[in-house]
Amino acid sequence: MNPADPSPPASPGAAGQTRAEAGTAPLLVVMGVTGSGKTTVGQALADRLGLPFADADDFHSPASVAKMTAGIPLDDDDRMPWLRAIGAWLADHAAGGAVVSCSALKRSYRDVLRAAAPPACFVHLAGDREVVRRRVAGRPGHFMPASLVDSQYAALQPLQDDERGVVLDFTRGVEQLVEDYLAAACPADLPGPPRAPER
Repeated sequence: MNPADPSPPASPGAAGQTRAEAGTAPLLVVMGVTGSGKTTVGQALADRLGLPFADADDFHSPASVAKMTAGIPLDDDDRMPWLRAIGAWLADHAAGGAVVSCSALKRSYRDVLRAAAPPACFVHLAGDREVVRRRVAGRPGHFMPASLVDSQYAALQPLQDDERGVVLDFTRGVEQLVEDYLAAACPADLPGPPRAPER
């Protein structure tokens, strides 16, 4: 299931070109556990960069949403079709750049996305479990209950040295996180997850 694909106004670059037209627009996967701010930060990055945005939650099947609503963690059989759908969306947007929010907790999940869209850069929103627990408890009506926070941290495999990405502290404000990404953006030809500079 593909979500709607809005086309926000693009930010002009040199000589009136957008970054997408100039071939320099990034393909970003904003990753992390539930409650880390992926959707909010991902949308803010997309707005700032003039890129389309998608929320990976919109790619879940009704059966997967029902499992999570019941407090049952998804297994890899549930996740593979979901990851392939997200990878296809990224591949469709690889030439012009895009941003998607997606938990991408395990290396193997990120490998699926990378196989579909090799230019992808992972922006890991990392931070304290108790902060996440409080955030999730304060989201009434969301299908991901607070009881699944521990299972998400248990599954989380941080970015490895050969993965293109950056690690940001999710306790910072949204605008600060956008600036942190711009300051520590994925190098075009170097692997590894640098951390944003301390402020």
